[in-house]
Amino acid sequence: MIFLSAGIPENEPDSDFFSTSDMVAIRDSVRSLASVVLTNKVLVYGGQPSITSLIRYILYKSSIDQKDNIILYQSAYFKKEFPADNEFIPKKKIIEVGIDLESSLSEMRYQMIRSHSFSAGVFIGGKSGVIEEFNMFRKLHPNAVILPIASTGAAAKALYHLFNFTDKRLLTDFAYKTLFKHVLNDVI
Repeated sequence: MIFLSAGIPENEPDSDFFSTSDMVAIRDSVRSLASVVLTNKVLVYGGQPSITSLIRYILYKSSIDQKDNIILYQSAYFKKEFPADNEFIPKKKIIEVGIDLESSLSEMRYQMIRSHSFSAGVFIGGKSGVIEEFNMFRKLHPNAVILPIASTGAAAKALYHLFNFTDKRLLTDFAYKTLFKHVLNDVI
C-alpha cells in the first residue's frame, strides 16, 4: 500500500505554502503517481476536494480493475460539504466526528495512517495538514519509503528542506511518471 498526502493550497495572504506551490506540478504528480501505483498497489489518501477531483478523473480514464485499488478517507465533520466527486470513489472510509474540526481531522488522519501497512508515503504540495500527516506517518511507519515531492512546492518543499532530504530528483525532477517508477521501484 502507498499513502498519498496531497493538497492544493488556497490563496491566503502571506502564506508560504501558497507562494511556493506549483498547482500544475501538484496535478501532474498526483496523476503520475496514480498511473504508476494503481496497477499493482493500493493508494490511500485523505479527501481534500481538489485531490479527490483529480482522483475521480484518473479513475474515469482508467480500467475498471484499478478502481478497487484506491481508498478515500474523509472526516464525517464535512459530511454536509462532501464534494460530488466522492460518489465516484468506490472505496471510502468515513471517520466519525470529533469534538471540533481539529480533533475530527486528527482522528481521521490517525485512523487512515495506522489502519494499513504502508511501504511508502508520498507528500505532494499541501499545507499544515500534509505536515501533520508526514509527522504521523514517520512515527507509525518508520521503515517505509518517505518522499516529499519538493518540486510541487508548498508543504512538500518545506518538509524536504526541514528534514534534509538529499535526493535532488524530489526537488528538480518534473518528469513525475519516470520519477515515481524509479523511487518506488523497490516497493511496487
